[in-house]
Parts: sequence; structure tokens; C-alpha cells
Amino acid sequence: MGAGWVAGVTRARSMAVGRLGPDGARELAASATLTEALRALAGTRYRRVADARAEPGAACRAVLDALLWQLRVLAGWQPRAGVTALRRMAAGFEIANTRDHLRALSGEPRPAPYRLGALATDWPRLARTAGASEVRAVLTASPWGDPGGESAAAVLTGMRLSADAHVVAGLPQAARWAAGDAALLVARASHLLDRPPTGRAALHAERLLGRAAVRAPSYDDFRARLPSTARWALKDAGRPADLWRAEARWWNVVEQDGLEMLHKADFGVTPVVGAVAVLSADAWRLRAALLAATHEGRAQEAFDDLLE
Repeated sequence: MGAGWVAGVTRARSMAVGRLGPDGARELAASATLTEALRALAGTRYRRVADARAEPGAACRAVLDALLWQLRVLAGWQPRAGVTALRRMAAGFEIANTRDHLRALSGEPRPAPYRLGALATDWPRLARTAGASEVRAVLTASPWGDPGGESAAAVLTGMRLSADAHVVAGLPQAARWAAGDAALLVARASHLLDRPPTGRAALHAERLLGRAAVRAPSYDDFRARLPSTARWALKDAGRPADLWRAEARWWNVVEQDGLEMLHKADFGVTPVVGAVAVLSADAWRLRAALLAATHEGRAQEAFDDLLE
């Protein structure tokens, strides 16, 4: 046990204490307006979000900015192994930057990228690319690997499956979450959008979920052929239209597992992984609460359903 882990774990536990939690999110979701919900965040860990424009997209972006800031602060307290774990778990931000970059290359407005700092894998090089083929080339030469195509759908699916594969290979504490995420992703891509992963992305999917599941001809067959490490994520999703509920259940499981990790007595990477899980799940729930408030309380029942 090194001094770096003591400081890193202590910081992780203290940051997790400031989460909003289910009860706080329910109160926000019941707000009469989004403006009212944002004002209620002024005295919380999300006080920066309180200054966001009362527009759903801006508010949700502010929540993610706040989460990334927390993860970067947490990374500053970690030894090298802790930073590596955080980088793997924060991969979604680099994927989001790449998504926005690809959209900008096709002529859409370019939002400001997430500022990743030490949590970046290869974003500085990706940001300098001038076309989809260059994006693929940079990914292929990086730890992300070849996504299997140049379209935005292929690149983003490939990056997500690559991120899940890296977590399973190098972060056993979060391997179950990554396998469940891969199951949700492939279920949506193959059986809802009819865009199954190809190339290297398909290989990642097969390693995570098994060839029989990835090549299943139907959604029911896909669920039945999943390994136990991933099948749990689709337990309550009897049809592709139910995948949004399955994603909510996935977040609930991630949070509960994270809370258990936080209470472990050891000083090492496990409590840090738990803190990232808890903070990330809290941010997901806060975004859902703000969107519910946008509908002036009419979405309260649906929001409560997400928390079951």
C-alpha cells in the first residue's frame, strides 16, 4: 500500500459522498420547469450546472462537463495505475469528441470538445484529422484499433466495443459492466438498427459475447446465447424496444456495485473504480431528471420507473 493509493482512495470516497442520489434526482424531476431544477442545483456538487442555459441539450452537456471535471480532479490524486483505470472508464468522453468531430467534418456545427487532459487516449491526434479516412487511420494506429469502417456508425461502434474490450482485459473490477454494455450495444446495433458490427469491431464483440451470440439470427437467439457475464444486462428486455429500460437497469447495477466497492477496506484501484461508477451513474440519473423537468412534471412516472 503506497501513499499514492491512500491519497487517491481517500479522495475518491470523499468525492462520491457529494453525489445527488436517487432521492435528490426525484425532487429535481418533479420540478415545475427546467429553470427551477437548475436553480435547485446551486447548493450541490453540481453548482456549475446551475448556470447552464435552461435548454435540455445545454443542461445535459453541463452535467457531463461537471462529471469530467470530477474525474480529472480524481485522476490528479491517483498513482499511475489509478490514472490508467480512470482513462479506461472515461473512454466515453473521447468517443463523444470523435462523434462530434465526424459530424463537423460532414458539415454540422462543431461543439467545443470535452477537455480530457490526462484522460485522453489519442484525442489530440484525432482532433487534427481532416476526413473520415484519416480518423480511421489514426484509430487503427492507436490503442483503439481499427473500428472496421469509416462511417460514423462504424467508428463509434468500433470505439465502444474496443473500450469494453480494454476494460475486460485490464480492469477486472469493471469487467461485468463492460460485458453488459457490449451486450446492450450489439443488441441495439444488430437487432434494432440493423447495423451489426463489422471487421475488428465484430471481433471485439465476439471475444466479449461469443461468436454464437454475435451471429445469432434473431434477438431472442442473441439473448439466449449470451454468456452469463453479459446476459444479466438484457434480463428485463424481452424485445428490442425494451432496451432503453435495460440501459437504465444497467446503470442501477453499476451504481450498486460501485457503492459496494467504495466500502471495501483496501487501498487500491477497487474503491477508485467504485467511485467512478457512482459518480457516472449519478450524472446519468441527473441528466434524466433534468429531461423529466423539461416536461414540467409530466414525465415523473417514467423517471421513477428508471430508478426501480
